[in-house]
Amino acid sequence: MQNKLLTAKATLPTYDRSKLVSRIVHLGFGAFHRAHQAVYADILAAEHGSDWGYTEVNLIGGEQQIADLNHQDNLYTVAEMSADAWTARVVGVVKEALHAQVDGLETVLAKMCEPQVAIVSLTITEKGYCHSPASGQLMLDHPFIAADIQNPHQPKSAPGVVVEALARRRAAGLPAFSVMSCDNMPENGHVMRNVVCAYARAIDAGLADWIESHVTFPSTMVDRIVPAVTPDTLDKIEQLTGVRDPAGVACEPFRQWVIEDNFVAGRPAWEKTGAELVSDVIPFEEMKLRMLNGSHSFLAYLGYLAGYEHINDCMGDENYRRAAHDLMLNEQAPTLKVQNVDLARYADLLITRYTNPALRHRTWQIAMDGSQKLPQRMLDSVRWHLADNSSFTLLTLGVAGWMRYVGGVDEKGNKIEVSDPLLPVIQAAVQGSEEGESRVKALLAIEAIFGQDLPQNGQFVDQVTNAYLSLLSKGAKATVAQFSAL
Repeated sequence: MQNKLLTAKATLPTYDRSKLVSRIVHLGFGAFHRAHQAVYADILAAEHGSDWGYTEVNLIGGEQQIADLNHQDNLYTVAEMSADAWTARVVGVVKEALHAQVDGLETVLAKMCEPQVAIVSLTITEKGYCHSPASGQLMLDHPFIAADIQNPHQPKSAPGVVVEALARRRAAGLPAFSVMSCDNMPENGHVMRNVVCAYARAIDAGLADWIESHVTFPSTMVDRIVPAVTPDTLDKIEQLTGVRDPAGVACEPFRQWVIEDNFVAGRPAWEKTGAELVSDVIPFEEMKLRMLNGSHSFLAYLGYLAGYEHINDCMGDENYRRAAHDLMLNEQAPTLKVQNVDLARYADLLITRYTNPALRHRTWQIAMDGSQKLPQRMLDSVRWHLADNSSFTLLTLGVAGWMRYVGGVDEKGNKIEVSDPLLPVIQAAVQGSEEGESRVKALLAIEAIFGQDLPQNGQFVDQVTNAYLSLLSKGAKATVAQFSAL
């Protein structure tokens, strides 16, 4: 029976899928990966005859995603949403899809040990690295890591799975693969290297030495706005293509990928599809994390508090629009090292992307996991301004917005469903403090987020406290209006 997706009104895979080789094993088959890295591989196969295929793996959760993909011969739809029209593409580069808890961890590890596997890539979100965002170091007391150290041959964590696969390759005399993080973190390759080597050293020093000398961890900067998939998204994709696709995903037309060109076993010719291969990704990562992700988080907390459900709703408020633009250009751009990029134009482009009415990117979704995001999106910039003795009032308003948000009650007295890996710690700080100045002090005391330096800095503490008190007394809309006029 012909796969229905091959009859969709969309750009279809015209290449011979049987010639694809599973050279990349990807951990974390979420919406972002489907709409970003896999699309680059699909274009490469369609337009340049590449045989680089993917084996997709989910380690924890996402069982249904893998089942849906298997049911459709590993095909799925990516719809690009512009303000004017939607276009669709059926992606065909997935050779195989596995789930560690359904297919068994042994099956996943065996796949990672196949000789042709050259790259293991990851989109597991910041919390999947089991590290402290403030220090970048592996948390050896993280429940997954502690369990994996006790039982390294049956790991649960992503670092544990990568290390076990590398250990088996080494024992079998196979070459190493490159490990490529595609998550939104500064120096994501360095973070991955740190956690992998620290974990390996905790179980086998000789293995750790081998990894340090044989494995590369290229950093990447990835950019494409991919809202969480909703039933409405799937309805719209079906209307567009004529086919129901439970594995479908929708995203903005814009895409960007900057990759550190440092691979031990080869790589696809990503540059042929518009990716930038560079020797140092860090300046690009910082630009994106601070200007895009930092302003996104700012809008997420303060927008949610004001009752704006989506980012484009925030853009309909002139004060929010101006505050986001000023945050990017006046407080984030000066902290950057990136060369030969027109940052004013970049900021204007971001505002245009945020305004796209088709995206419907929920503020609640962006507000998730703030404890993992604040250090690189806002706090690193705050430290730069403190050292440079320059102004950072909007950054502190963003931090205060996060504090108000994790209080768990919105301005109308409704419960906020806060989602964060440090939620028990955050809730303990909230419940153990009076509303107001003492709440700010309690949240600032969370060292995994703020480190030891910022809670001791009087200027920072005063500014966050004043912004927080303004949010309490005047509300988010009036406070953003006041701060955007400064």
